[in-house]
Amino acid sequence: MIRINLLPHREEKRKQRKAAFVALMMFAALIGVGIVLVVGGYNARAIAVQEGRNGELKTAIAALDGKIRQIATLKQEIEALKARQQAVEDLQGDRNQPVYLLDELVRQTPPGVYLKAFRQEGQRVTVNGYAQSQERVSELLRNMSSASPWLERPDLVEVKAGTIGQGKTARKVVEFAVIVGIKRPRDKDKPEDDGKPAVQPAAAEKAT
Repeated sequence: MIRINLLPHREEKRKQRKAAFVALMMFAALIGVGIVLVVGGYNARAIAVQEGRNGELKTAIAALDGKIRQIATLKQEIEALKARQQAVEDLQGDRNQPVYLLDELVRQTPPGVYLKAFRQEGQRVTVNGYAQSQERVSELLRNMSSASPWLERPDLVEVKAGTIGQGKTARKVVEFAVIVGIKRPRDKDKPEDDGKPAVQPAAAEKAT
């Protein structure tokens, strides 16, 4: 016996396919929403972790900045203490400078040279005296510049003809003025600068 289906089966299948498509779209949408939520949650957690790390780094940087400021302050205090210590040592050493100066002037003054006065201003000393000749003055300058551990950089500022005594006892001499540096004890063993001349040229008129 032959059965004939007179119901609208094509329309029914179309509805079924449409319902399946809608269900599939809803399922895909749910999966997409789930993926978005998972990725968003992961990103939010990663951002929170990174912000926490950034906060820790900022705290560490602030602590390091504080330590750097403390170190800079300590360095300044150390330099100030060193400067004060050096000043005290210089004052203690300078108290003996007149002794060293007199001793060196006695040692370095050659025969035929007579010193009549000297004046110290800081580390420079002005020496005035008489000499039998200009050669004696040159010898004095050489002794001060090379043979003395305490004296340095003599500068001949004046040399002129003069006389000592009166009448028959009068003698012709060379009057001179020299400015020479005296070293501090801490500088005594330091070599002089190679670029500086040991003896400066005369600044005054030479004797005739």
